[in-house]
Amino acid sequence: MQFTLFGDLVGGIGLFLLGMHLMTQGLRKAAGPSLKQILRTATLSRLRGLISGTLITALVQSSSAVTIATIGFVNAGLLTLAQSVSVIYGCNIGTTMVGWLIALIGFKIHISALALPLIGGGMLVQLAGRGGRVAHIGFALAGFGVFFIGLDFLKSAFAGFEQHLDLSTLGSNGLSLLLFVLAGFVLTLLMQSSAAALAITLSLTASGAIPLAAAAAMVIGANVGTTSTAILAVIGATSNAKRIAAAHVLFNLLTGLIGLGLLLLLAPWLNRIDATRYDLVLLLALFHSMFNLAGVALLWPLTDRLVVILKRRFCSQEEDEGRTRYLDDTLVQMPSLAIEAMAKELTRVDQICSRMAREAISSNDGNNNRLRAQQQSVDRLVSKIGVFCQRIAENDISSEVSGILPTALRITRYLNEVSRLSCLLPGYYDRFDVIADEATRRAVHDYQRASIELIDACEIDDSVDQGADSAHLLLRQLERQYQNLKSSILQAATERRLSPEDTVQLLDALSHIHRLAEQAEKVSRYWSGITPLQHRDPAHTTAATPTA
Repeated sequence: MQFTLFGDLVGGIGLFLLGMHLMTQGLRKAAGPSLKQILRTATLSRLRGLISGTLITALVQSSSAVTIATIGFVNAGLLTLAQSVSVIYGCNIGTTMVGWLIALIGFKIHISALALPLIGGGMLVQLAGRGGRVAHIGFALAGFGVFFIGLDFLKSAFAGFEQHLDLSTLGSNGLSLLLFVLAGFVLTLLMQSSAAALAITLSLTASGAIPLAAAAAMVIGANVGTTSTAILAVIGATSNAKRIAAAHVLFNLLTGLIGLGLLLLLAPWLNRIDATRYDLVLLLALFHSMFNLAGVALLWPLTDRLVVILKRRFCSQEEDEGRTRYLDDTLVQMPSLAIEAMAKELTRVDQICSRMAREAISSNDGNNNRLRAQQQSVDRLVSKIGVFCQRIAENDISSEVSGILPTALRITRYLNEVSRLSCLLPGYYDRFDVIADEATRRAVHDYQRASIELIDACEIDDSVDQGADSAHLLLRQLERQYQNLKSSILQAATERRLSPEDTVQLLDALSHIHRLAEQAEKVSRYWSGITPLQHRDPAHTTAATPTA
């Protein structure tokens, strides 16, 4: 008999998790790209981010899915860290909808009257949908039915276990409650689903196997246990992913402490509630929502400070590069020293941009997320250099320094353009890999190599002569190669060796590379203009007026 009950328990948990998986996957695939657009438009303010996080999590029944999507959007620059934190708040409120679903429907109706028609109807919709969005909605409906069948098995199994293992006599002291918190945490950790742990807890409560205070402690443990999924998901992940996971962990720990504090105060009263007069399962769902809402209310006014703290943590190499190393406000009173410091900082920016350009042009190991992080670092450095130039100009400066500052700003503009174009190139990598015409493919690869040679020649290095003349000569050679390559691509398209779509995309990519090379050469050409006159090469004391 006990073995049968154990089988029902294990099977019920398996069916419940299977139903949750089918619902989540079905709804996520049905939403498709819409989820991206919804999050972009629904997070324009912090409050809208909170509401959208709550509603989307309640809809797809998976805070993990929404959290992972949020991390991806932050890395892509579609959401700010502040917006993502508000979405995380909403995700935690949205997870409480599972408790309400179980309390209001799962234990109120005859399961087979709802579950089996949902499964049958869902599969019919899936077959009729022929693999499209409607088919995914059918899977979600079928998962909804499996979800309730698993819940029915759990309820029956715990009703049987209650005769063999009665925990209702356990006290409501602090140690007992902490053990139940730990039990809820372990259940969530093992099953990687707070919803499943919550379903078990509510089933135990409905069967009378555990007192209300102990069940509330398990709910707290399950809520805190969701942090394990976030922690495991960000091992070796990006800095933004770690920051969002840290916000998730902090929020859940805080709400757990709030819930535990309330529980320690209310435990004696909770265990005296008459189960015949009040719906204990409904009270648990209410308790779950209340302490999550209390956590949001407590952290809401502190969100800006939390975001600042998170930005200072988990810094990647690219983000560390975004911090100035040579600019110091104390130097602005000494223009000659300030110019030297600024030149060193510009050298760093140029080296970062040259590295980005080489990686982007080669199209072998270009990483879009890494390039975008480096671009953000360049943007920050360029902004700080611009402010530093303005601070220098506020002093009584010589005509020489007065001439250097505009040139420095001109160079930062060129460097900014190099980083921007480098981030655009990964979007064309798939076109480089599928060029049907062998002669065109070789010509494109030759042009990529020649462009990288120019980038190498233009990179600023204080230890050697920059060779602006040789860089300019390489650019002229690259210009001829570029024009010849464009002509050959157009000829290949005319002869149908390239498709019209590939032709347009390829010409766009080559145009980006060509402009990137031009910007790098301008940096090399004007670099001598920011060094003191006594250290300049006489051949480079004047420069041609650049084209924007």
